[in-house]
Amino acid sequence: MNRGTTFFLRLAVILMGIPVLALCIFLVPRIAVIVADFLEVAYLKYLVFIVFYGAAIPFYFALYQAFKLLSYIDQNKAFSELSVKALMKIKYCAITICSLHVLGLPLFYLMADKDDAPGLIFIGMVVPFASMVIAVFAAVLQRLLEEAIKIKTENDLTV
Repeated sequence: MNRGTTFFLRLAVILMGIPVLALCIFLVPRIAVIVADFLEVAYLKYLVFIVFYGAAIPFYFALYQAFKLLSYIDQNKAFSELSVKALMKIKYCAITICSLHVLGLPLFYLMADKDDAPGLIFIGMVVPFASMVIAVFAAVLQRLLEEAIKIKTENDLTV
């Protein structure tokens, strides 16, 4: 594959990580304080920290796996077990992110109930839905790649 394409994708992976890092450094502490003050429960800020910082760890691990997957493509190892394992790890990271944000949904419910804004619950469901879509997409790609590897192995044996 053309190195320019994978370079663009590597740049996109890096650019995806920068806003999340900025969010974790600058915005998460403010969000935690706002939620704790708004709901008048001080310990809820720790739940916000757990959800956001806990989800950042698998997010960056998934970005690292995507980076490794792009390097496999550059090395002409796209149809290998290494790629399948990278996709499997990305799938598990997306499931973990979804699970953590689903655990944080009661916060959105409490805030929506207190502020009488039911649309806030739908906003809280964006990240779990998006990460579940990524998990399903990674699972489909993993399955397709496994089938392609099996077909390639069969073809190599017949020649």
